Amino acid sequence: MTGGFIMQNRREFLRLLGAGTVGTVALTAPISVFSNHKPIHITILHTNDFHSHIDPFAKDAPLNANEGGMARRSALISKIRSETEHVLLFDAGDIFQGTPYFNFFKAKLDFELMTMMGYDAATLGNHEFDNGLEGLESQIKFAGFPFINSNYDFSDTILAGKTIPYKIFRRGGAKIGVYGLGIELQGLVDSKNYGNTRFNDPLRTALRIEKQLKEDHRTDMIICLSHLGYDYKDNTISDKVIAEHSYHTDLIIGGHTHTFLKKPDMIRNKSGKEVVVNQVGFGGLIVGKIDFYLTR
Repeated sequence: MTGGFIMQNRREFLRLLGAGTVGTVALTAPISVFSNHKPIHITILHTNDFHSHIDPFAKDAPLNANEGGMARRSALISKIRSETEHVLLFDAGDIFQGTPYFNFFKAKLDFELMTMMGYDAATLGNHEFDNGLEGLESQIKFAGFPFINSNYDFSDTILAGKTIPYKIFRRGGAKIGVYGLGIELQGLVDSKNYGNTRFNDPLRTALRIEKQLKEDHRTDMIICLSHLGYDYKDNTISDKVIAEHSYHTDLIIGGHTHTFLKKPDMIRNKSGKEVVVNQVGFGGLIVGKIDFYLTR
């Protein structure tokens, strides 16, 4: 039970193939398990680790030849929006760095194209710091969507006030709270590129923010945009750790580890509720799609 709503979900991966067709996997029980109340259908679309792959992979690429590309992604998103009333579109970080498009345009082109596609929010990946705080600060103005990060403290940097810790979206009468978690930058990013940015423990942050969203804002659904990585062999905090130790988070949209999950993971949290954990590889090859059905 989340804020007076019962929730069921259907999870899909949409692969952007050479012909622009869609591959779909994994779906759960139909919504007939609910009462006679008409459910609110909310579709969550998501990407991660795009790395400036504006064009499809090359036709002679050893892997993923002629797959992906911003044009196909845009067409697919537009199609889904034309078929579904309540859609939210998110990205889990590492939007740029990886092709000559970034070398020439910096982040401007990526952000402008994502704005045209109607992204609702994104979180910050470690590669967003590749041109330093100044580089990110000069480009973030081209993004017509907010960057949500809850565990980076930018108060002593030029990014102060340029990101938000969470945002509440309203769709079909439901309140959807979204927060964001970034990976530890020390040892991963040159210290001069993140300056006085302070890193706060992501698990403690997640527990604090999800509690705030649930109890203070009475959200019906809570989503975490994470650039922590899916899973690790050591004690590094990952999406799976956040899912296992959280209480109110319903969906974790992941990035960083470039993990191609065969199907979205379902992990039981501290409340005994299943959390959907999803990540769609890298390079814009796949769009994740999760359909939630909420009814009172």
